[in-house]
Amino acid sequence: MDHEPPPFRLLPGADHSPVLLHVPHSARIIPAPVRDGIELDDAALERELDHITDADTAQIAAAAAEAAPVAPWRFVNGLSRLVIDPERFPDEREEMLSVGMGAVYTHTTHGERLRAPEVDPQPLIDRYFRPYAQAMTAAVGERLAATGRAVIIDIHSYPTEPLPYELHGEGPRPPICLGADAFHTPPELVALAEKSFAGFGGTAINTPFAGTYVPLKYYGKDPRVSALMIEIRRDLYMTEPGGPAGPGLAALARAVADLVARAGGTRAVADSSTS
Repeated sequence: MDHEPPPFRLLPGADHSPVLLHVPHSARIIPAPVRDGIELDDAALERELDHITDADTAQIAAAAAEAAPVAPWRFVNGLSRLVIDPERFPDEREEMLSVGMGAVYTHTTHGERLRAPEVDPQPLIDRYFRPYAQAMTAAVGERLAATGRAVIIDIHSYPTEPLPYELHGEGPRPPICLGADAFHTPPELVALAEKSFAGFGGTAINTPFAGTYVPLKYYGKDPRVSALMIEIRRDLYMTEPGGPAGPGLAALARAVADLVARAGGTRAVADSSTS
């Protein structure tokens, strides 16, 4: 077990790129020992994975990295967020605890029991959450050391219709939601994203999901780390829930590549329709 490869990957980009594409919720894989602690039957679990997984966002990031004039780095979670959610706080600071969706989920998107009350979350935190956080912290530190800054672009997707677990699902659901943080998201970065995604029918800030991911070592402390969350409404590129991706995926990848170029200080992607 100690020699098991980590369930996440840091995929290298150009040495001089400050951009790190973060893809935390794209996978559906649940290791067998973790599956044993989940109360849903196989069919119900597959339905839940259809709703909770940010399907194909890893493919969007990969295609964007290939298309970008200077390749960004990529940090990709290889396990489902039903194992642990690396973007939650592992303690009482996490507001999603109120719906059973903190760092270790106890309930589903529809409020059903996912894990039995007696399941101890701490082994999952120790085995999966902490190594992920440490590796992501190190990846940001490497970009800072190499380039003097780090730009985290956090890639997600969200359903067209709100799910019961959403705490702020009553707000607008634009084609592209831009999640911003008051400390780590400069207005210039938001403006660049608005340009890159201008061809998709509209963007909005912090609705229906807000904020963005920054490792705790840097959060609220280091202005050299900037970050922006990209939440793509799923009807832009796939059949919901859990269906195949369509031609919209390629267009979104080009837009992400364009943002990577702009945020990294290089020219925008020449053939991007959103430039």
